[in-house]
Amino acid sequence: MANFNQGAQVEHQKFGLGTVMSSSEERIIIKFDDHGEKKFVTAMVVTSLKKSDRQPPAEKRASRARKPKAVAAAVAEVTDEAAETVEA
Repeated sequence: MANFNQGAQVEHQKFGLGTVMSSSEERIIIKFDDHGEKKFVTAMVVTSLKKSDRQPPAEKRASRARKPKAVAAAVAEVTDEAAETVEA
């Protein structure tokens, strides 16, 4: 059985290019570029994988979560009301 270490670049017949996140005799977790993270039974997937010589893709930085517009509008309204109460 092929040994796929963490960080290895692989190509799957169905999911395309990916990076091995972790692997053991029983399970392998691969983060695919276009399909996200997938978990497989190692013995069943190794025949569908081949090693790739590509460089791993650059990790995207997480963006800050934004408040939904409705929540932001409600917060602004409450803030305005509080300011009016303080002024009165």
